[in-house]
This record gives sequence, C-alpha cells and structure tokens, in this order.
Amino acid sequence: MTTATEPVIVDEPGLGTLEVWRLPATEEVLRGLLTMLFEQYWDRVTFGPLIQGAAYELRAERRPERIGSQDGYLTVHFGASHFHLCVGPTEGDPRSPTPPELAARRQTARAELFRRLNRDGAPDVWGLRLLNGHGEEQITVLFPNPFLTDADKPAAEPDWDKLGVWDHVRRVYLGLGPDAKDRAGTRFVHP
Repeated sequence: MTTATEPVIVDEPGLGTLEVWRLPATEEVLRGLLTMLFEQYWDRVTFGPLIQGAAYELRAERRPERIGSQDGYLTVHFGASHFHLCVGPTEGDPRSPTPPELAARRQTARAELFRRLNRDGAPDVWGLRLLNGHGEEQITVLFPNPFLTDADKPAAEPDWDKLGVWDHVRRVYLGLGPDAKDRAGTRFVHP
C-alpha cells in the first residue's frame, strides 16, 4: 500500500516540529497496521495516548493472546489487560444503537506516521498516531529509538538497528525505503 510520500511539516505545542505522513484511516489499513505492530513488534514498541498533561508510555509484557475486531473496534488482548480502538464503523448493540454523531466521533478519522525533528533538525522520535473524529488522540505507538536504551536511558552510541520497525512500516505503508535523514542525528533532544 502506498500513500503520499511527501511529509507535511507541523509544529505541535509540547512536541515540536513533526514530519507527518497521512495514512488512509480505513478499518482495513488500521487493523492491518496495528495487528502487524502488536503481533511482530509487541516487545519493541511503546504505546498509549500522549496528550497535553499526560503521557502513557506502556510496554506489553507479553505477546498478545489474541487480536480481534467487532463492531468497528480492534481489541488487543494481552491476558489480564487489553485495549479497544474504534478504527471502523460502529453501530452498537441492536437494542441500544450508537447515535451516528457519536459513532463518527469514536472512529479514527486521522492516522499518521511521524518523525519528530529535534532542535538540531534531525529526527529523534518515530511513531504512529491515531485521532478520532473529534480530533482527540486515541493512541500513539512509539517505535524503537536508536538514541535510547531498552531501559529508556540515553544510549552511549546510536543503535541504528532499532530503526528496523520504522523502516519496515515506511516500506509497507508508504512505499519508501530507508531514509538517510533518519540516521543523521546524534542524540535524543527532549523538547
């Protein structure tokens, strides 16, 4: 699947400058992408909403027991914990249907791959985020960062192998190969 290959530059308060590639916010695309990330890379990604005033940077402790979908919701089960994301049309229970305006608010309306450019102009954060029909963040999935250790500490030297998830997603969803710009930085710069 290939989408627009030129990113849009946006400035986000609290995050800084982002290069953003929009993805089709369809149930098929989102279910495939999220299933791939959580089945293949569950032990390497960090996920949760990143909103003003709160950042949930969670890591799965095990591979999902199952990933399923029903009524537009993708559910990722890790055992005792799980999460639901409304990535497709939702109607609710026939005895208690979801009003159309609420269904439109719940469903992912915007999906984007992004990389943050630090004040040196080099990428230092890579990820995916989904926003609902009201512009509220549903989830951000942060990809492995070459400037951070697995314990989330600054790495002595960048580990460029960690960009493998980003490179794979770019290839599959944008039709783009690895980008030398991703390997141009020397450190993570906190905004």
